Amino acid sequence: MVLNRGINLGGYLSQCMHTPEHYERFITLEDIKTIKAAGFDHVRVPVDYNVWETEEGEPKEEGYKLTDRLLDWCESVGLNAILDLHKAKGYDFNDANTERNNLFSNPELSDRFVVLWGRIAERYGARKNVAFELLNEVVEDKNVELWNALIKRAVTAIRKYAPETIVIYGGIMWNNVEKLQFLEKPLDENIVWTFHYYSPMPFTHQKARWVDTIDQNATTYYPDEKTGATIDYPREVIKCGVEAAKKYGVKLYCGEFGVIDQAPVEDTLRWYQDTVKVFEEYGIACSPWTYKWMSFGLWDPHYSPIKKDIIKLLTGANV
Repeated sequence: MVLNRGINLGGYLSQCMHTPEHYERFITLEDIKTIKAAGFDHVRVPVDYNVWETEEGEPKEEGYKLTDRLLDWCESVGLNAILDLHKAKGYDFNDANTERNNLFSNPELSDRFVVLWGRIAERYGARKNVAFELLNEVVEDKNVELWNALIKRAVTAIRKYAPETIVIYGGIMWNNVEKLQFLEKPLDENIVWTFHYYSPMPFTHQKARWVDTIDQNATTYYPDEKTGATIDYPREVIKCGVEAAKKYGVKLYCGEFGVIDQAPVEDTLRWYQDTVKVFEEYGIACSPWTYKWMSFGLWDPHYSPIKKDIIKLLTGANV
């Protein structure tokens, strides 16, 4: 299984209204065909734990059937898929440093996390077009050792049913590329390290209502020599992750990157051009955030020329 250029299905099975009506309308077979026709080779599929299990930890067959259908669609058109556990019971990247994020400190929840991944692996380990991503973003720096320990347990559980399936995971601080150095040596060769890239945040997340530190009235631009927002910045920052992965012979994957729809459009294209150029220099596969809606969507109701240019930049296809 080769991952090169993918796209996220954000807002489908995660960060959404978990209703049958939403599941039926947000992503259809036609969307999967559109993604394939645009030249992407995989989709990253964020999934909240409550799609696959009840609050008590029992499996939800309806959630697995929904996943089955999506994977069948992908297989029918020749797309690979990454199943990304976006939110786990006891862990939500939105709840940084709060008491609710107790996955690592609560043995019962840690055990449940491992059981869930064993269950997922048993169901999908035989599929050749599927990879597993353990957890979307570990936030707190205090969880370095506990995260490394849980990775080992989860990968061991997965390998009982899926000895060759690619398993993906990242470091702390919202999958910060500079924190990959704190990951321990992988248990086997079918491991990929991931990171997310949204730098500089004042540009990529300008006017984002959910970011407290962002000025809701400021417009920022790219490039900007004064703030260091140029191609030299991602080249140097990502180099840290490249060197950490090289130590163990691990491949790198950027599972999320992108620019909010509030940014100047020409600057947005320039940011994508520079970022993708650096990924290509380092041989890093990638998947932008996201397919549609959610303030970052590359497919919008008006399908702007700039977004067509971004898709062509990523895949080489005219859309």
